Amino acid sequence: MIRIIAGCYKGRILRLVRSPLVRPLPAKLRGSLFNILQERITDTNFLDGFAGTGSVGLEALSRGARRAVFIEELSLAAKTIEANIKKCGAEDLALVINKEFNRAVIDLAKRKIIFDIIFLDPPYRLLADRNPLKVIRKRQILKPDGLLIIRHHRRYSPSKDDFELIRQVSFGDDIFSIYSGKIIVKKGSLNELETRKSKSNKTKKSKVSLDNGC
Repeated sequence: MIRIIAGCYKGRILRLVRSPLVRPLPAKLRGSLFNILQERITDTNFLDGFAGTGSVGLEALSRGARRAVFIEELSLAAKTIEANIKKCGAEDLALVINKEFNRAVIDLAKRKIIFDIIFLDPPYRLLADRNPLKVIRKRQILKPDGLLIIRHHRRYSPSKDDFELIRQVSFGDDIFSIYSGKIIVKKGSLNELETRKSKSNKTKKSKVSLDNGC
């Protein structure tokens, strides 16, 4: 059973995805994630990547996020997320994208949708073959002053070549790697951190400006 922990949807019970391909974030880790974010979650655009049941994005909305986008490739899981959004009455605040992660990020960039906070919970082994941070960096969907958090197993380390790694928090075999929105410029640019001031100006043009009705 998955239950919203705090906020205006507190206590809402969410549907599970009946598939071994979906690995929900345990309540203890979800609580720890939002203890890290604390009041920073308020009035943000939040991306829940590899969303599974949608519990993280819905927890964000419950705690004051302005808008949440859910990316989930598995059709069964995407339908479950839509059902959970409806259970919380959050239809006007949420968008579910049922696509492969990279393609979904490209679509969001084309629509000029950018985020204050991005949370990724990819399958553990995916990080052995793919780098989901790369497409986020290339498509610039994270604000320069934003945060990116990725859950991963200690055996599979995410990239350290795309964003500035500022902190890691361990929970046994699980780790939250926390990055700032500052892009790391590759060799040839003195490896300095790019602040992307021009991108900050574009945030004013973002199309996601719905108010949270909680």
